[in-house]
Amino acid sequence: MKRFAALYTALDATTSTHDKLEVLTSYFSVADPEDAAWASYFLAGGKPRQSVPTRLLTEFARERAGLPAWLFDESYHAVGDLAETIAHILPPAQRTSELGLTQWIEQRVLTLRGLEPEALRTRLFSYWDELDWSGRFLLTKLIGGGFRVGVARQLVVRALAEVAGVDHKRIAQRMVGWTDSRQKPDAARYLRLIAPDVSGAAARDGTDGADGPHAQPAGERHDSDLGLPYPFFLAHPLQADPQTLGDPSRWLIEWKWDGIRAQLVKRAGRVWLWSRGEDLITDRFPEVVALGEALPDGFVIDGEILAWEPGGAMPLPFARLQPRIARKTLSKKILADSPAALLAYDLLEVHGEDLRMTPLADRRARLDTLVASLGDSLAGDLLRVSPLVCGTDWQALAALREESRARGVEGLMLKERESLYGVGRTKASGTWWKWKINPYAVDAVLVYAQRGHGRRASLYTDFTFAVWDEANGVRTLVPFAKAYSGLTDEEMRQVDAIVRKTTIEKFGPVRSVTPTLVFEIGFEGIQASTRHKSGVAVRFPRMLRWRTDKHIDDADTLAMLKGFIDERAA
Repeated sequence: MKRFAALYTALDATTSTHDKLEVLTSYFSVADPEDAAWASYFLAGGKPRQSVPTRLLTEFARERAGLPAWLFDESYHAVGDLAETIAHILPPAQRTSELGLTQWIEQRVLTLRGLEPEALRTRLFSYWDELDWSGRFLLTKLIGGGFRVGVARQLVVRALAEVAGVDHKRIAQRMVGWTDSRQKPDAARYLRLIAPDVSGAAARDGTDGADGPHAQPAGERHDSDLGLPYPFFLAHPLQADPQTLGDPSRWLIEWKWDGIRAQLVKRAGRVWLWSRGEDLITDRFPEVVALGEALPDGFVIDGEILAWEPGGAMPLPFARLQPRIARKTLSKKILADSPAALLAYDLLEVHGEDLRMTPLADRRARLDTLVASLGDSLAGDLLRVSPLVCGTDWQALAALREESRARGVEGLMLKERESLYGVGRTKASGTWWKWKINPYAVDAVLVYAQRGHGRRASLYTDFTFAVWDEANGVRTLVPFAKAYSGLTDEEMRQVDAIVRKTTIEKFGPVRSVTPTLVFEIGFEGIQASTRHKSGVAVRFPRMLRWRTDKHIDDADTLAMLKGFIDERAA
């Protein structure tokens, strides 16, 4: 636990990729396999479930520190992070624990769920008294369900690859499904993860080598690996003029769909559906699973799950898919209101043969053949192939790109015909570009502010923005979006100073401010919403720029926002 707490603190203290890679490599070089298994699970994005309610966590920390509620609340508001606040206020530890990360997680953290408050109180007091500041901070993050770490998954892959002496692409492939909560991290899984390859054949068929201190028997496969997808190949945002890409004929061009990136896996008579975030979503989309059951064995399709009504000419807004994700039980009404289809754009495996090292144009041709062979019953509504977009030159393609919103898409995807299917966001295997349309944008007024988290805990960086509602002849500011990204560090500091000077009221951690600041807010999508006072909900809002040249009276209106919805409906 000490070693992982020190690693967590070191990662949180730097923004340097080199430094983060160095501390990760150092940790995995000496960590016991069972501890390294849990550490890699958390660092790769695994999220522990909350095991102690926040209310009780706060109550017990206040009691152990001997602080009145008002003083704890003031401390929390000043620090901006509950785990950090608790770590600061607790009295010094009475003893030192030598338990490793695995023992802390499996024998302590995971056993807290469902305990009566008095039993929780006794255990937490005991645990806190065994840990220093960094250990308490980490423990509270883990039991509170708020564990986050500022390290990219690919950086964890690189560190493990360096420790194992294995190509990072192999580690990335083995880590697919690594954060699936249904498989407990353990030493055996970790040793398979970092086992060396012994031959080119091992690299091709996915078996692991048998040499070295962490060896596994050659060719050993496990049932839990059977349904795993391949690591997803990701596109780069296109910032340059597409003319620099040469002749458009070098590229396969498709629409950029707004759905859930997924791989449909059919092996050994079973079907799995995985999201890009490595969530197993098989039970969320039974109609797509039914499609998979009709496929031959040994097939993997890469594509996008979209909300799409049978017979519809274009997909429905992404929001129509959200009930599928948020609800634990899928009623007949949800299935009817949120129809789903798989839009395929790549074929990664055929009859068990890995096609990723085959040029995209060939993979695409085999995908077309597969879908055609399934017949209209399946290919009609449940499985579609992403259509290719044709244009004589980049100017013509740019004109088509301007039609994106009317078509319910986000722009164009440009994929080199000869590209292989790489791992992550790389150009080593050929390049994919996403040529997105410009976001929707409005000028809005900052009306509320809240402190950030982590390194931003001392600054007001999370903002609520409003536009003018001119209904009934009275102009009022109506909040419509929250955003926290898009400004430089210096701009954040300047805005923080203004927030402090213009605060009107405090509502717990939130401050209402005198409206003085205007920002251009960008977002990817918009729809009507009965849950919001404004009547609209926007997708992926962020600050595009601080409009220091504008007065709040010049901010945009709610009518303008709703006009975006009307434009799409038209």
